[in-house]
Amino acid sequence: PVLSAPDGDRLDAALAGRLDFMVSVDPYLNETSRHADVVLPPPPPSQSAHFDFAFNSFAVHNQVRYTPAPVPLEDGRMDESEIHARLILAVSGMHGAPPSAVDDLAITTAITRAGAPEELAGELTGESGPERRLDLMLRLGPYGLTLEELLAHPHGIDLGPLKPRVPEILRTRSGRIELLPAPIAADLPRLRRALGESPAPLVLVGRRHLRSNNSWMHNVGSLSGGSNVCTLQIHPDDAARLGLVDGATVRIESAGGGVEAPAEITDTVRSGVVSLPHGWGHSRPGTRMSVAAAHPGVNVNQLLDGTLLDPLSGTAVLNAIPVTVTPSP
Repeated sequence: PVLSAPDGDRLDAALAGRLDFMVSVDPYLNETSRHADVVLPPPPPSQSAHFDFAFNSFAVHNQVRYTPAPVPLEDGRMDESEIHARLILAVSGMHGAPPSAVDDLAITTAITRAGAPEELAGELTGESGPERRLDLMLRLGPYGLTLEELLAHPHGIDLGPLKPRVPEILRTRSGRIELLPAPIAADLPRLRRALGESPAPLVLVGRRHLRSNNSWMHNVGSLSGGSNVCTLQIHPDDAARLGLVDGATVRIESAGGGVEAPAEITDTVRSGVVSLPHGWGHSRPGTRMSVAAAHPGVNVNQLLDGTLLDPLSGTAVLNAIPVTVTPSP
């Protein structure tokens, strides 16, 4: 969050001086976890099981697959689910309870909400709490699958083409997809007024690199360098107007602050728009990310002071930020 939230310096100071105790679950001692009293590193992906909840929502074909951890954990090492379970027990005042108590509670609650028979809990298989919870979700799902079936098909199970489900799962009062709820409709006059305002000479948008995916892989040596660099992309017409040279350091300033980065003159951005990637700024002391620190880049969120907010959601505006760009002295 210190790098990914607006006004990160303020958050950084708060983490450093306003917390009684802080625990981070993180494989790195980074810009945020450096403030923790305890850092609990989860195992790497090679020692973690995987079932894709998120990206199956975007799949173009109906399939399901479960991959157990390829490499077993060392004796005494906890997987990430056990780390979180023990933290839950600690803050709940149940220090002596086993981590499985958290999974048992989740399973019992899910069975009750689904109206399923209580005996179902005794039929679940799996070597860990998360596997038992996955088995429950599979059994309660529309295909009646089990974890054992997935384990018997390591390359996945083809469930056929996707089928329309929106009428089945839609829960709006009108029974339709409500594209214009009342709060958004009430905000349209403000939007119309904004469209008539004079645009800023330059607006800043973000971007991220395939080889770093936010900041996750900045500390992996084989993925650093090359195209994975922190540059300000600017259109040739804007660069010529401002007297900027490709590769030269430029200063980007906004109402929230200023940073400096190399200019990358390219027509992949339109005139009037500049782009700076997020997730960079690995220059703070007290971290242990030597690869990332060798190519620190700059933190785009230092340009945002947290006062520019979306009026409906209250979330910070992270794109189309008015900025000025000048050659660095």
